[in-house]
Amino acid sequence: MPKSVVFLRSNPIAPDPRVEKASKALFRNGYKVYIVGWDREGKFKSENLTHADIIRLYIPARFGSGIRNLPYLIKWNIRLMLWLFKHRKKYDYIHACDFDTILPAFVMKVFFGKKVVYDIFDFYSDMLRRVPNIIKRIIKKIDLKIISKVDVVIIADENRKCQIKGSSPRKLIVIYNSPERLNSIDDIEIEINDNKEVIFQISYVGLLQVERGLLEMIEIVKRHPEWRLHLAGYGGDEDTIISVIKDCNNIKFYGRVSYKDALKINKLSDVMFATYDPKIPNHVFSSANKLFEAMMLGKPIIVARNTGMDKLVLKYDLGRVVEYGDLNELEKVLTEFSLMNDKDKKLFAERVKKIYNDYFSWDKMEERLVSLYNNL
Repeated sequence: MPKSVVFLRSNPIAPDPRVEKASKALFRNGYKVYIVGWDREGKFKSENLTHADIIRLYIPARFGSGIRNLPYLIKWNIRLMLWLFKHRKKYDYIHACDFDTILPAFVMKVFFGKKVVYDIFDFYSDMLRRVPNIIKRIIKKIDLKIISKVDVVIIADENRKCQIKGSSPRKLIVIYNSPERLNSIDDIEIEINDNKEVIFQISYVGLLQVERGLLEMIEIVKRHPEWRLHLAGYGGDEDTIISVIKDCNNIKFYGRVSYKDALKINKLSDVMFATYDPKIPNHVFSSANKLFEAMMLGKPIIVARNTGMDKLVLKYDLGRVVEYGDLNELEKVLTEFSLMNDKDKKLFAERVKKIYNDYFSWDKMEERLVSLYNNL
């Protein structure tokens, strides 16, 4: 019988690129895969895909609600615990993504001997919004203890070792947020230039939070009718974003999109951005998949100074680093990119694609992941 893994994630996996590509990697290497996700809106059904069975637990809640979401988070953990107990004979390993799934997984390890891989997408206590500091400190203390007791810990960047200081992982692996290369990536096309006066395309696909520089980018794009901004994703500030752009003819909002459509949107752009606010502790250690998608697609990216991505951008000259919230600097950088000619774009794309393939490709990350499981 093949070994089996259950991934735990507090979203409906619709999409969740990191979970999806990791589950596909294990399936390709002989593992049976289950994924249990939290459907907060009741929009998604459970489904059996080629690479995994996805089970979605419906518990009504909102994203980004802070302390008001605590009762629903507790309910989610209880439902998750019950599912893990009921189906405990179906799986050998638990792949718990972030702190909001690790407690039920850890219980199954203690009482039933399940092997637990703790994949820290974001260090939970540092990413909480509108939550009292005392609760953050309690969560951090518990988190660090669990990090020291699970079988393997995965982090998304070398810099995040500082973030989990105070713990002693038994085994620590770095797996970057590299995108899974689609076989048809070179053929992906999407028709968006329905305005002949548009000369410059900007894209952002991800979590919709105002602390990611979205309002600043929107304000700048409003000043340039010849530019086009493409936004896609979902999150706690989605309503705010929609209300701000409702009368903007040069800003297109796609809502929640599949991973393939996300790549389509980014492939059509001239520049991508991931300008996260460094005042948020978790952003200091951010390792956004957008950075690696930009490399794979050969696109320049703009990131904020003193976030986890700026070091790589500067080291490999992957784009530009700006001061978060400085609209003048951001507008200047965007203008410079808008003036790039086709030859410069081609040379840039060839160089950064080679960097991606040599150091950060998902093929290399998949080898690490599969080796990790084969040696558990």
